[in-house]
Amino acid sequence: MVRIAKEQELPRVNELRAQVNALHAAGRPDIFRPGFGAELQAYVHILWESEDSDVLVVLRDGVICGFACVEYVRKPETAYGLARAYYHVAEFGVDLPYRRQGAATELVAYMKQDAAARGFSRIELDVWAFNEDALAFYEAAGFETYRRHMELQL
Repeated sequence: MVRIAKEQELPRVNELRAQVNALHAAGRPDIFRPGFGAELQAYVHILWESEDSDVLVVLRDGVICGFACVEYVRKPETAYGLARAYYHVAEFGVDLPYRRQGAATELVAYMKQDAAARGFSRIELDVWAFNEDALAFYEAAGFETYRRHMELQL
């Protein structure tokens, strides 16, 4: 079952967010801070309270085993580009013991339906190149690369 998180469930969501943050800090220690400090913990409340975002949870036998933080983005036209609107997946994760059991797939299915119901024609996300498991999942779920960020380290 997938639904919008309840406020009292945000500490459990933060447990899962901490796992995702640890993965990123290990994968790119030059970019991500280790640990899961108060500022990161508080951010889930900002997303939960905002009209332009939601925190989603997927449950197994009453246990929150996965989450997604989603944002409803509407950008005006600029000199460079047309106006754009999209459903943005800002954070996404499934607890390790629950992986490969369909939880992530259920989250994506929910997001597709939710995005369409909100009038969006696309879901966007970004994923770090080191995160091969996430890349493989997102590609299997139908996401396609349309833009790349590149770096030249000195």
